[in-house]
Amino acid sequence: MKFLPRKSVNSTFNMVSSLLLMALFLALAYNNYQREQDLILKGAVDTARTISRQIIETRDYLSRHVTSEPETNSALIPQVAASKIAEQITRGSRYYVRQVSLRYRNPNNRPDEYESALLETFVSSDARETWRVTTQSGKKSLRFLSPMIADESCLACHGSFETAPRYIQTRFPKGHFSYGYQVGEVIGAVSVAVPMESLYHQVFHNLRRDLLYDGVILTIFILFTARILNKTIIQPVKNVAGSISEVARTGNFSERIAHDRRDEIGDLINSFNTLMAELDHKTRQRIESEERYRNFIEIAKSPIVTFMADGKIIITNQKAEKLFGLGKEELLGQCIFDFILECDQLQGAIKDYFTSTRSELIGTTTRQKVRNVCGRITEVDMVISVSQSEQSQMFSAILRTSEV
Repeated sequence: MKFLPRKSVNSTFNMVSSLLLMALFLALAYNNYQREQDLILKGAVDTARTISRQIIETRDYLSRHVTSEPETNSALIPQVAASKIAEQITRGSRYYVRQVSLRYRNPNNRPDEYESALLETFVSSDARETWRVTTQSGKKSLRFLSPMIADESCLACHGSFETAPRYIQTRFPKGHFSYGYQVGEVIGAVSVAVPMESLYHQVFHNLRRDLLYDGVILTIFILFTARILNKTIIQPVKNVAGSISEVARTGNFSERIAHDRRDEIGDLINSFNTLMAELDHKTRQRIESEERYRNFIEIAKSPIVTFMADGKIIITNQKAEKLFGLGKEELLGQCIFDFILECDQLQGAIKDYFTSTRSELIGTTTRQKVRNVCGRITEVDMVISVSQSEQSQMFSAILRTSEV
């Protein structure tokens, strides 16, 4: 941000406000993007949970109420019927549903690596539905597993070989690992897979569209706001700054700024106009006072020189110009110490005055030797007085010569 001081107030304000608004805009866009992703994920999980519950309830219902029919119609086997119903439910959708088990009978129900790991977790701990977004081959998908718990109706086919229906005994011989379940044991799980890439792609597409539309609106807003602020705030302040610079350059305190505002900018302009009026009044008073002083010393019979603490001459009369041998324009700005032979005494007196506000030389008459520009030396009686200007003390020297 070091480059900002080199910019104008208008440019700095527009730049900072634009950066802040852009940062806010991007933060809101990112937050909206994350929220949409969360909503999509939550919707996918809720739908997967609903599908898995429908499959489990269908299988439980069939195992309780359909008894001898599967012997003549394999489509009524609970596992088969539930799988077919799952296909019907998810047809045309992105959802993929199947029943998996570590002790499967149908090869299609063989779990993959991810499902096997979760099934082993179900067996070794409290079984509860589990979901996770995984990445496979660079593509993300939601994997949802809901455990299936064995009850009395499940044991009709998955209990002992001897109690199983004949069509089960025929298909799966004694000793098959699909027998021997107990009530409350995890018999398998409903696995739901949802590809998330297309959903996330839609969210990204929506984000890109929002960034485009909202970015255009934000740009228009920034430009409109910058124009309004420039007209109502920046430009009036620049006018005040320009007027101050003009006054500093010309020393003309008659400058005034017209306005009809009643806000803080109006107060600023009023303060400027009041300051200019006060400075103009004091300047006129000073000029009139100096003019009266000059008129006074011009009619004086003795040379009079007014100088600052450093000896710089600022006011003289004609008799002083004659004494020093220089015209008024040449004498003003000269150092009075250069014309006095023993100037150390005068310089010491001025230094003492600033140290202790008094000096024996000031206010008393002393004899001094003055040398003009041609080297002519004149003895004078010098009296020093002190007067206070607006900024610092001024010293006036009355030089009485024997010629007066």
